[in-house]
Amino acid sequence: MAAAHCRTAGSPAGEPTLAPPSVRMADATDAAGLYALSEPFMRSGALLWRTPESYARTAREFLVAEDGDGVLEGCVALRTYPGDARTPVGMPAVLHNFCVRAGRQRRGVGSRLLAALLREAAARSVGEVFAATTGGGEAFVRSGFREADAGRAPRAWAVSLDPGRNSRVFARALTAPFTAGAVTRPRAGGYGG
Repeated sequence: MAAAHCRTAGSPAGEPTLAPPSVRMADATDAAGLYALSEPFMRSGALLWRTPESYARTAREFLVAEDGDGVLEGCVALRTYPGDARTPVGMPAVLHNFCVRAGRQRRGVGSRLLAALLREAAARSVGEVFAATTGGGEAFVRSGFREADAGRAPRAWAVSLDPGRNSRVFARALTAPFTAGAVTRPRAGGYGG
């Protein structure tokens, strides 16, 4: 199926733009695509290095945005920490490996991914979501995150932060249900191992 094109008011001179990507839960069949999407960000130092095998093992933690042809445009992962009771309500979670393919940045892909991640976190009874970035954190702030002390985050994750990266930690409490939209579940075939 070809990518859907539509004319939008925001398009300069009425140029066609790609339709908004769909967001769904990833599965093991997405591992190679997750690695390929993340590799430029790992090379730049924006993401920590992970192996293709690591993506295969953790693919089910990811949400992916894909275009009409099934090409991954962005991804983000959510890892929960059920044994760490540092949040007042619900369990804590960390979002990681948040990236959007070059050429699709600043077009709402990241915002859609973050909104879907927050819905998924709320569905899993997460009380607070943490993130770390070496960048400015604007996307997090636009999605309701605030700069936070790493000491409030899940211990296992907080101690793994590399001080040499000068990461900033952000957090967002999920005190009320987050209901905007829905996340599509994995394609038929599901998790392969």
